[in-house]
Amino acid sequence: MTGSETRLLGELSMIAREGAGTDELACALSKAIDAVVPHDAARLVGTSPAARSIPSAFSFWHGYEADFGRALLRDYYAGHDPGPPDELALRPLPVALLGIGDERRHLRFRSLMSRFGAGSVLRVLLKDVRGIWGMMDLLRGQDAMPFCERDAERAARLVPELIEFLRSYVTGGRLARVAPPPPPPPGVIIVGADDVIRSATPQAHLWRERLEFCSRSPRWTGEVFMIGLAMQTRVHALAPHTAEPLIIGPAAAYGRWLACHGQPLGDSGDVAIVIQAATSSQMLPSFCDWYGITARERQIIGHLRDAMPPKQIARTLELSVHTVNDHLKAVFRKTGACGRDELLAALAG
Repeated sequence: MTGSETRLLGELSMIAREGAGTDELACALSKAIDAVVPHDAARLVGTSPAARSIPSAFSFWHGYEADFGRALLRDYYAGHDPGPPDELALRPLPVALLGIGDERRHLRFRSLMSRFGAGSVLRVLLKDVRGIWGMMDLLRGQDAMPFCERDAERAARLVPELIEFLRSYVTGGRLARVAPPPPPPPGVIIVGADDVIRSATPQAHLWRERLEFCSRSPRWTGEVFMIGLAMQTRVHALAPHTAEPLIIGPAAAYGRWLACHGQPLGDSGDVAIVIQAATSSQMLPSFCDWYGITARERQIIGHLRDAMPPKQIARTLELSVHTVNDHLKAVFRKTGACGRDELLAALAG
């Protein structure tokens, strides 16, 4: 990566840490990447290695028309996408030019792009030794030169900086010094077997209004997200070894950590999507991913959450009190917490 590329993306991470809105970040992100790989539209989705799956925890969209974006996501969640993350993860260079090839998925993708005036798509999986942090799609119109292997190599060089951008976005704000106000009660959205949202409780409408206000993402992305989670729920019901249909969203994107979980409703194909504030147990794996918390530090946080004093934690883990305190200092430094109370307040959801 050249010095100018690093500087551009470094400035982007600084914007993320300063708490800019999703729309502003999406525009800045596309502008920074355009200096390296020119494109007409960009999409960046974020997840954490602990999640094991996409639908993503949050996303940034710039330059996509709503109907095209909706169609892309529906095909992706339905398993028609020609560049799924699990396949890209097996490649030495986790990059793909989508729609290139004669397989049914590529032919379908080309047909979809043609309907909306899109020319080519370059996808980059954001993966490092810790796991998958998301992926980026770059789009060019039909009148632009298609992406090539050289573009793919340039885009792949941006992966470390893009991961750092996502982490800066999630961890840039201060942790809560006190427990946040009580969240709304859990809300339920019913997605029919035909992948149409059938109904929603008043609490679900309240959650969606709050989430749209905080994230400022296009409304249609939330609708398709719910449908995608319903599809994932059905897959998990038939194949329990697949990732659990549980999405944990960070406070940076939604104002507080939240959990969306899918539950099949009998054999009808209908699915109930529950939206609620994430419990500390639900959020802890992703929280530790984003803040770079080690396995040992996570153990200590777990015991701290159970109201164990450092001496008891030390006995339980067969460590010295000095070692436990050193680990706690490292956690406070990584999270920016001023102490135990502020850390526990943040983990309260």
